[in-house]
Amino acid sequence: MAKRERKNELKIFLSDDEQYILKQKVKISGMKSKSSFLRHLILYGFVYDIDYSYLRDYNAALGKISSNLNQIAKRMNATGNVYKADVEEVKKLMKQVWDTQKAMLAKQPSMKQ
Repeated sequence: MAKRERKNELKIFLSDDEQYILKQKVKISGMKSKSSFLRHLILYGFVYDIDYSYLRDYNAALGKISSNLNQIAKRMNATGNVYKADVEEVKKLMKQVWDTQKAMLAKQPSMKQ
């Protein structure tokens, strides 16, 4: 048996999908083997545990916004008129959506390759 620098074997079980993803990532990485790829991940990779609970609040806010927009659309369709107050309300609601999205993106970890 050849003298090995690395003597500790690692055995893992993967689903077919996980195996396919691993093969693709190894291929894209340009590394010569799965072993070197996995060693690199162990030494230099990161696992993020991200709390997405704030998405529930965001979804609730979007639900309220869509309800308001539906009410405005019904009023416009019923009267055939577009009111300045309704247009301002839509602009306010859209700003709220964008501000919430920007805040959510700011919470995301920076991903570097």
